Amino acid sequence: MIRKTRKINKMRGSRSIGGGCTKKRRGAGHKGGKGKAGLGKHHWTWTVKNDPNHFGKYGFKRPQKMTNKIKPVNIGYLDDNSEKLLAKGIATKEGDTIVIDVTDLGYGKVLGKGNLLKPLIIKSPAFSASAEDKIQEAGGEAIKL
Repeated sequence: MIRKTRKINKMRGSRSIGGGCTKKRRGAGHKGGKGKAGLGKHHWTWTVKNDPNHFGKYGFKRPQKMTNKIKPVNIGYLDDNSEKLLAKGIATKEGDTIVIDVTDLGYGKVLGKGNLLKPLIIKSPAFSASAEDKIQEAGGEAIKL
């Protein structure tokens, strides 16, 4: 039977809106659960229609041992702490310049954030382009390991 108007419009003003006792339609149990509850059971029709790819695995996840995690350090940090590193014995001094091996600090790459005020010889497995430029401008040297 086709209705001219929606049933809810006719039921406006009634307490239970055609549901009998108000206690019957109370709570999430009436809906069949909250959220995604029952997608594989009693809400299966909805799942097929609206979210057919909900179940199963998709895509590829790289093994964690295959990912290469590089811990970077900025030039500004090395410039600020070069004297402290020298005092601790992590860095060495050759003539006027301080030599810092970044791998001893646990870093794998030098980035160019910050300013370099004194010439430093920095040894690292990798450098960013801006870091190399700043090291050479300050009169230092970037040595790739």
